[in-house]
Amino acid sequence: MSLVVGHIKYINCAPFFHYLPECGFDGTIVDGVPSHLNRLLAEGGVDLSPSSSFEYARNWREYLLFPELSISACGPVRSVLLFSGRPIETLDGDHIALTGDSATSVNLLKIILKEFYDLRDVRCAVPAGPVEAVMAEGGSALLIGDRALKSAQEKAAPYIYDLAELWLQHTGLPFVFALWILRRQAAREKADAVRTLHGQLKCSRERAFASLENLAKATPEREWMGEGGLVDYWNCMSYELGEAHLEGLRLYFHLCARHHLLDEEPELHFWGG
Repeated sequence: MSLVVGHIKYINCAPFFHYLPECGFDGTIVDGVPSHLNRLLAEGGVDLSPSSSFEYARNWREYLLFPELSISACGPVRSVLLFSGRPIETLDGDHIALTGDSATSVNLLKIILKEFYDLRDVRCAVPAGPVEAVMAEGGSALLIGDRALKSAQEKAAPYIYDLAELWLQHTGLPFVFALWILRRQAAREKADAVRTLHGQLKCSRERAFASLENLAKATPEREWMGEGGLVDYWNCMSYELGEAHLEGLRLYFHLCARHHLLDEEPELHFWGG
């Protein structure tokens, strides 16, 4: 039985997906932003996906995690950014416009504001219009993915804060934005295909990092980021899931529960092959 795999159409996913067909994958790929794929994963529309860490925490009893694989940052991530007309420590009482694309980044922002800056009166909401319009009028806004990268290039606000960098400054730990999340039902019913895919994902990642320059040449976003910019971006990401990543992930879940963003701290359950 073939697998249905979610694909976040952001540049940071390219190392996992670009060489996947050459590594033998012949299943179905479904594109979408993180929030859309989170919904498909929860409803069974995809078997597995690199999805928001927060989605795992919400429905962890239905999921397993692929070991060794993540989309993380051990410093600045460059694509999860708070744009503001004022310094972050002065934002109490302000409104922040949110992207509706990612629950993980939205809740990371809320934790940073409350836990690290003790800001208790910041209202965060998805605006009726584009987030970029709020920024153009001098308001504060959160952007993620390629939109964040483009707005940073354009210096769209006087103050730009990288959320992964703030997390590292205050915790000393990597931040795990996305996990490879597998539905337990797929693990049971498509065990052979799941086992094969785990190896294919590692194959694609290894081929990508063997020559990020070649990957950049084949990536359409080179037209606005440049090949060197793409290589620098991928090098600032982490596609592993080691002990430090897991420590950072557990701390994130703990703080989400402390600030009532989660009802409970999830257990981490891994697919065992």
